[in-house]
Amino acid sequence: MKQSIGDRIFDTANVIVLALVGVVTLFPLYYVFVVSFTDPAEYIQKQGYILFPQKWTLDSYKYLLSTSAFQNATFISGFLATVGTALSLVVTAALAYGLSRKRLQGRRIIMLMILITLLFSPGLIPPYLLIRDLGLINSIWSLIVPVLTSGWYVILMKSFFDSIPVELEESAVIDGSTDIGVFFRIVLPLSLPALAAFGLFYAVAYWNTFFSAVLYINDYAKWPLQLVLRNMLIDSSTQAGGSAAAEMMAEQNIPTETLKMAAVVIATVPILCVYPFLQKHFAKGVMLGSVKG
Repeated sequence: MKQSIGDRIFDTANVIVLALVGVVTLFPLYYVFVVSFTDPAEYIQKQGYILFPQKWTLDSYKYLLSTSAFQNATFISGFLATVGTALSLVVTAALAYGLSRKRLQGRRIIMLMILITLLFSPGLIPPYLLIRDLGLINSIWSLIVPVLTSGWYVILMKSFFDSIPVELEESAVIDGSTDIGVFFRIVLPLSLPALAAFGLFYAVAYWNTFFSAVLYINDYAKWPLQLVLRNMLIDSSTQAGGSAAAEMMAEQNIPTETLKMAAVVIATVPILCVYPFLQKHFAKGVMLGSVKG
């Protein structure tokens, strides 16, 4: 179909505008990446205005990864993203599976309680008092237990389990399988798209844990990566404050800015690397609960 002159002008303008938007969006990411690999002496000489360094170096990364504070923060964030995601998937899938089966007694009441959590929020004080009474203040588990599951994810996963034929479970029971066996051997393998999608959501949320750590973690040695990164990016005065950021930024000959940029890259790359492995399941998983016709 032949395009008119107006259509060509419109398409050209669209390409130009979108290209400009893409440049504006990607340039900060490019700048962070470049500065993190810039030689400290070159960065100081050019006073930070670098678009393409003459000498690439890993000095900032080596220094960050050699500090105990950054190692602890990376380990804690990795623990939250792996263990927290695994536990959240098990709890969410088990709850959603139970609610999807009509033989569960009181499932309407449970669903009502879940819906209430979506409509009303308790605020900050009740959760803090609960965590305090459970003795989880300054514990890594205070960043996992309160957010083990999400009412919205439970409802979406329940709609996925509703589509699994009950005959599959009945045949497994006839063959001698227990309810737990049916769940782990039949239901979960059939739910890989849903598990991949929600696993990615949970992993990103756990990896980016910040506000919960501010509320419940007082010991800087137990801070997750995002909280340490926040102190590095915003509060450079922490060099004298006895914090995790102070330990990393004190007594070093590497510019503070290159350390900040390296920390941002380290905090961002792991989650970006997860997407390609889950891509084939993610497209199906995000369609959960959609209108089918």
